[in-house]
Amino acid sequence: MRRLPARRQRGAMAVDFALTVSVLLMALIGAMEVGRLLWTWNAAAEATRLGARLAAVCTRDDADIKTRMRERLPALTNDQIVLDYINPGGVGACNDTNCRLVHVELQGFRHELLVPLPTALGSIEIPASVTLPREVFNSANQPACS
Repeated sequence: MRRLPARRQRGAMAVDFALTVSVLLMALIGAMEVGRLLWTWNAAAEATRLGARLAAVCTRDDADIKTRMRERLPALTNDQIVLDYINPGGVGACNDTNCRLVHVELQGFRHELLVPLPTALGSIEIPASVTLPREVFNSANQPACS
């Protein structure tokens, strides 16, 4: 087997290093993006659970519900939080005495990726919804509502 002269091998290590580092950096940045996505997804789920718990015990449509949800996930806006009071099988509109369920849902909440990707992949919609049975509907007696 014939050996190549050393001068023809010059720079081969730099090329190998560049290829290896670029693959490792892409994997590292991808892992960080997945971590950010999972953190945001978990925060959205936790904010929705908190909103449902507060909606079940606080006065109907209490402004503090959405405020407390936005404390958990500052990227949320009031327009993305949908709060429904449900009277399944009941007659008439839902009021403080006949509402049986509260439903909190995030609509249109998107996680923006830091890595520049095509538009379809540049942001991911995070769905979250929770339905709980109604309990009190009285903010005055609930320390969680103030």
